[in-house]
Amino acid sequence: MAYYRHVGDVPPKRHTQHRRPDGGLYYEELMGEEGFSSDSSLLYHRNIPSAIADAQQWELPDLSTTANHPLTPRHLKLHDLFPETGEMAWKSIDVVTGRRLVLGNADVRISYVVAGEASPLYRNAIGDECVYVEAGSGTVETVFGVLPFRQGDHVLLPRATTHRWLPAGDEPVRAYVIEANSHITPPKRYLSRFGQLLEHSPYCERDLHGPAEPLLADGQDVDVFVKHRGPQGIAGTRFVYPEHPFDVVGWDGCLYPYTFNIADFEPITGRVHQPPPVHQAFEGYNFVVCNFVPRKVDYHPLSIPVPYYHSNVDSDEVMFYCGGNYEARKGSGIGQGSISLHPGGWAHGPQPGAYENSIGMERSDELVVMVDTFRPLELGEAGLECDDGVYAWSWTPRP
Repeated sequence: MAYYRHVGDVPPKRHTQHRRPDGGLYYEELMGEEGFSSDSSLLYHRNIPSAIADAQQWELPDLSTTANHPLTPRHLKLHDLFPETGEMAWKSIDVVTGRRLVLGNADVRISYVVAGEASPLYRNAIGDECVYVEAGSGTVETVFGVLPFRQGDHVLLPRATTHRWLPAGDEPVRAYVIEANSHITPPKRYLSRFGQLLEHSPYCERDLHGPAEPLLADGQDVDVFVKHRGPQGIAGTRFVYPEHPFDVVGWDGCLYPYTFNIADFEPITGRVHQPPPVHQAFEGYNFVVCNFVPRKVDYHPLSIPVPYYHSNVDSDEVMFYCGGNYEARKGSGIGQGSISLHPGGWAHGPQPGAYENSIGMERSDELVVMVDTFRPLELGEAGLECDDGVYAWSWTPRP
């Protein structure tokens, strides 16, 4: 992200001796992207970060996918995946191992989880994660320090960041997980050639909240669950570290986890309806992430505030409805916790009547996180389970 941060105790010159109070050396780790030719940070460990005591296979949950064929739009009801029944089962589910795959392709996977249990230490070595917090609060402990999170936060976790999720309070954490096979960054058009967010960007560096101080923990024989590339795609390994990996006394650089709350996204509006790129928040390889937030709608005297019917011929569109009212989707059954999947090859737009009924609207209060992918999405086991089966026909009058 090219936004420099300095936390804790680091030496005045990189790649030089950094000594403990007892005279021993701290161990420097360069964590860098793209062959150390892009963003990086330097971390200073109390222990050798390479030391492991054991490595065992970690059996991942079901990550298989099924093609969306025949090609149809879908309404996926994510809240049906984790019903609050009996002794509230979510209290024994964690944000990492409890994820259920909803949609995926070779570039990105979208999962959902409702959790109340602390997660194990975890590292995604395949790509960055952008986790949208639909509800709940807590902290994410990372090797860089602690990130408090709350409802509406995007939690951005760079590839290979060791971390764990700690829900707080009596309510579950509802997490919408976007896992990339690449890095996730602000769009290039928002950045100067040196990496500063520009004036036309819908957010700035003040809206991005990274760790404020180091997190040091003690412990021996500590498990870390790692998702990584394997012989048949995605694999899992459980490492055992002889010393706790949260042993970084200080770090500096431009690569670290951070949070960005959707309430800090400043909408870009116009006299006539603006195209989806004005809502973009982040981008990864072959996909983008957008935020549709409460805003003043189009103010031309003859404007039609809901979206026009459109064919994004290169993309599948995934809308996660996470707050407010959805004028364009009225009559379709879409509500809080819904996903609409509008695949490429099919023109989509507002439900019947919404186009005409929107005339005269002055504001929209919808809250939606959208992912557009440039390769077709397939349905994971969770997507197949929570499909309502009727959304595809909701534009067609039936006798």
